[in-house]
Order: sequence, then structure tokens, then C-alpha cells
Amino acid sequence: MPPCRFSGASSGGAALARSQHARVTLRSLPEAVFRELLGILRLAETNAVELQAVSKGEERSCMKTVCVFCGSRGGSRPSYKAAAERVGKMLARRGLRLVYGGGRVGLMGALADAALLEGGEVVGVIPKALVEKEIGHTGLSELHIVGSMHERKKLMADLSDGFVALPGGYGTLEEFLEVLSWAQLSIHEKPCGLLDVDDYWKPLSLLFDKAVAEGFVYPDHRALVLTDEDPELLLDTMAYYTQPKTKKWLGPQEL
Repeated sequence: MPPCRFSGASSGGAALARSQHARVTLRSLPEAVFRELLGILRLAETNAVELQAVSKGEERSCMKTVCVFCGSRGGSRPSYKAAAERVGKMLARRGLRLVYGGGRVGLMGALADAALLEGGEVVGVIPKALVEKEIGHTGLSELHIVGSMHERKKLMADLSDGFVALPGGYGTLEEFLEVLSWAQLSIHEKPCGLLDVDDYWKPLSLLFDKAVAEGFVYPDHRALVLTDEDPELLLDTMAYYTQPKTKKWLGPQEL
């Protein structure tokens, strides 16, 4: 991704929206009023970050393509599928190309179908073995069929300007942690975000905190993981992301 990103601190509006007291207070309001106020808070979040960037003479992100990792199963809660559909629609409405694992089942299928219905561009990357098991999506803008899981992950990363993980199993975890470790090694400087649907990623976030506390992860590297329960705020944060200033251990040319 071209070096035209900037970082932005979370505004007071975002902090208010995320606080438990604020949720209880706002949720006690009529639904229409609640949604209107939430929209104002989201706008305040975006405006605050943009104003901060302007004051520093920095520019908005060049993020044009987002890679989404998610489960090939639907999970046990309806909220997981709803979140996948919301992210797919949101990416399409923002004009962001979606890159994902190419499947038509589970959260993967819900994500892709929602983006396509909104007129979005959806690129799938899937190993030949999975296509042969008839779980590949046949209605995508592009479908890349590769020889192995390793080729799949590399191509998804190369095509993308940022990464989001929705709920998923071992594969989703492995994919997200790999691109996160690449960011830690400065192999790339792309944002890595967790969409925390119903606290699904809370245990993982606590594990990251534990790794910092026990001396296995530098405190500065903890900021490599962007986390939010609201996909709009997560995408806004990713759009204004700059890699934390950490020592570069490796560069792409050293791999």
C-alpha cells in the first residue's frame, strides 16, 4: 500500500460510544433516537480523525482493497452471519474491493453474496482441492484457483491493502495471525483488524495483553491489532492507520 496513510487517536465521541455507561444510557432511548445519536457519534469519530490529520498535513489512506478472513461455517449465533452480511454491504457501499477465501458456504458465502448484491467487486482465492469439493463460489467478479493453501494466503495478502477477521475457526485464526506477524516483522505496513462480534475475539485480545505483560510481545506491537465491535468504526480506523514506529526486523526483500 502506498505510504499515504496517517494515524489518528480515538476521539471522545468514540470513547463515549464504547463505554458501558453510554451503551446503557443510549439503549434506554427510543430506537429511532438511539440510531440517530449513534450516527452522530460515528460522524464525530470520523471528523475528529480527519481534523487531526489535516492539522498534521497528512493525507487519507490509499486503502482500496480489504481482505476478510472468516469461517466456512455459520457459527451458532445469527449475529455472526448478520455481521458478515453487514461488512459485505459496507465494503461495497464504500467502493472497497473485497478479497476473501472464495467459498460459497458459511460466513464466507454470506459475506460475498452481500457485497455482490450491493454491486461490489468481490475477488475469491481458493485452492483447487476445495473447488473440486464444490464449495467454491461461482458468481464472483474474479475467482483465482491456486495450487495450495500457502499460495492462497500469499495471493490474498498481495491483493489487499488491509485485513479484517470476522468470527471463524482455526483457519481464520491462522490467517489473521500470519498477516499480523508479518506486520510485526515489517514485511508489510497494512492494518490488521478484528471485528469483535458479541465478544467473540475478547479472549484473543486478552491473550495478546497477556503476551505483552509476560514479555513476549513489545508493548508498541500491541497497537498492530485494531479491534472494534462496530464495522464502520473499524474500517474508519483502518483508513487512517499508520504502522506503529517499531524496529524493522525484516523487509520483503529479505524473505
